[in-house]
Amino acid sequence: MAVNILMPALSPTMEKGNLAKWLKKEGDTVKSGDVLAEIETDKATMEVEAVDEGILAKIIVPAGTNDVMVNEVIAIIAAEGENVSAPAAATKAPAAPAATPAVTPAASAAAPVPVTAAVPASAPRNDARVFASPLAKRLAKEAGLDLSGLTGSGPHGRVVERDVRQAIAGGVAPKASASSSSAPQTAAVSQATAMATGPSDAATKAMFAAGSYDEIPHDGMRKTIARRLTEARQTIPQFYLTVDCEIDALLKLREQVNAASPKDKEGKPLWKVSVNDMVIKALACALMRVPDANVTWTEGAMLKHHHADVGVAVALPGNGLITPILRKAETMPLSAIALGMKDFAARAKSRKLKPEEYQGGTTAVSNLGMFGIKDFTAVINPPHATILAVGGGEQRPVVKNGALAIATVMSITLSCDHRAVDGALGAQLISEIKTIIEHPMSMLV
Repeated sequence: MAVNILMPALSPTMEKGNLAKWLKKEGDTVKSGDVLAEIETDKATMEVEAVDEGILAKIIVPAGTNDVMVNEVIAIIAAEGENVSAPAAATKAPAAPAATPAVTPAASAAAPVPVTAAVPASAPRNDARVFASPLAKRLAKEAGLDLSGLTGSGPHGRVVERDVRQAIAGGVAPKASASSSSAPQTAAVSQATAMATGPSDAATKAMFAAGSYDEIPHDGMRKTIARRLTEARQTIPQFYLTVDCEIDALLKLREQVNAASPKDKEGKPLWKVSVNDMVIKALACALMRVPDANVTWTEGAMLKHHHADVGVAVALPGNGLITPILRKAETMPLSAIALGMKDFAARAKSRKLKPEEYQGGTTAVSNLGMFGIKDFTAVINPPHATILAVGGGEQRPVVKNGALAIATVMSITLSCDHRAVDGALGAQLISEIKTIIEHPMSMLV
């Protein structure tokens, strides 16, 4: 019996992906566990395994196809000799508009492929009902837009937030009002929404002379970064706390720790601890000392975590960033943190991080000190309640025992989600971070 292979959901938020390439061709024998194809999402490239045996009878979606919706039939596995001309008991999703291929980090983790019949990509709609997400409905209501006139780009033709925002930016006419007296109010709401989303692409391009710029399409990662951080700014009430830390003792301890590193056959140290590694450890230890700040906000409850899972922002070649997570960082020795970050950085840049290695976490560190940045504020990345921005260490004049002296000072800024971490609690947390950084031997005990 023929079995449909569907476009898998490789993460909870995935709606569509790019079918990068097929690793099997039509007519090939397929065994359970064989890798069939590579799927690109906004964050990773994943290998898709077969969970059934037979012949790859038909490839529905060719390699290089972009924006393939989740649950769309991409291929059919059948018994040898079985005649297959169409997906079994499934309706193929309508083709999505072409998009520029995403430049994303990859992961080699295999994801199970559902083998049940695909859900029809579009269902007959009742004229009185529009299939749309709650956020899309709210935005449309505020802007006075008629959702029935929009074409959805979400799963199974569902209207999602981006469809509404594109309609607003493109100047789609609002729905007719039942009362002419409400027209000015509707226009005001629409104008306010348009201001919140910014001018349309056409209006922005009109501000610049033709030929004075190059147009570089956004890749999947850049779109995701823009969407998530815009949502973070709009939905998270953030406040910021900055302190200066004297790091001479930390630098001295780092030197001693690195001198104790075992050597390989060529005499090179097996690990080298960085200042950032020690900041990660300090943040993790501080969260254990201030457990009320080691939390995640949800509408129904506060999630108080047992361990400090610290994400660390890693810049990717060309464009974008990713935040791999050191799980239970408070339990890791400095050498393990150094080795873990070295591994994460290498695999992130070679596109081999797994989704579980960069999703979740309780807090994060963003360090721009190596670029000569003195201090800055970082945007919280949900579901985190905090993020620590780290500047570069530099020699500054300080007062010690009433006398002027020189010390190596590093500025750190803690961004806090005020829903989960109040001002006093945030101040307590950053004070603990400062104490640990300035008395770094506590990281070793």
